[in-house]
Amino acid sequence: MPKQPSKLSIMKTGIAAILFITAVLVALSGCDNDSPDYQTEQKLTNKPKPVLETKMAESNENAVKVIIETSKGSITVELNAEKAPVTVENFLAYVKADFFSETIFHRVIKGFMIQGGGMIADMSPKATSAPIKNEADNGLKNVRGSLAMARTNDPDSATAQFFINTVDNDFLNKGVRDAGYAVFGNVVDGMDIVDTIEAVATRPGDVPTETILINSITIIE
Repeated sequence: MPKQPSKLSIMKTGIAAILFITAVLVALSGCDNDSPDYQTEQKLTNKPKPVLETKMAESNENAVKVIIETSKGSITVELNAEKAPVTVENFLAYVKADFFSETIFHRVIKGFMIQGGGMIADMSPKATSAPIKNEADNGLKNVRGSLAMARTNDPDSATAQFFINTVDNDFLNKGVRDAGYAVFGNVVDGMDIVDTIEAVATRPGDVPTETILINSITIIE
C-alpha cells in the first residue's frame, strides 16, 4: 500500500498554501491607495486572453464626450451625467482645469483594468480637489469599456483618478462585496488603444515599464 501522508506533512502543505496566497494578495494591492481591488483568481492564469467584445451602451447624442489623448493613441469616452451627475461634474472640472495633461496611466493589470489621472511620470501624485460622493448605486455596471472612479477604502474618497475596465468586473459593482466603484461613462471609440495599454509590460506594483502619458483630456464640442 502507498504510504499515507502524515498529519505534520499535511499541516506543512496547508501553511505553505496560505503563505503563497497571502503573498499574491500583497502583490495585488496596487501602487497607491486610490485603486480598485482585484480578485486573485482573475490574475493567476497563464491561459491566452480571449478576444473580448466591448459592450457599448446605447449612445446618447446629447451626452458630453471627451477625448483622452495618450502616448499610445486616442480614446473617446461618453459621460453619463444623468446617472452620475456628481462624478461627471467633478471629472469635467478637472478636464476644464487641464489637470490631466502630463499625468500617466500608472497602474495596469492585464485582464482587469488600466488606471490613471492622478500621477505624473515620476510617480508623484498631483494635488486634487476635495473628494466626492460615491455614486456606485446609479445602476451603471463595471463592464468592459466602462469608465469608473478609483478610490481608497473609504467609499466617498474619489478625486481625480479613474480607470477603464478591460473585462467585466462584476465584483466592483455596489453590493457585490462593498460600496462599489462608481461608473460614469463608457468608451465609444479607441478600445483598441485601451487594449494596447493593457498589454504593456509592468514592474512590481503593476506600474508600466514605459511611461504611458495622458497628453490631454478635452471636451468634444
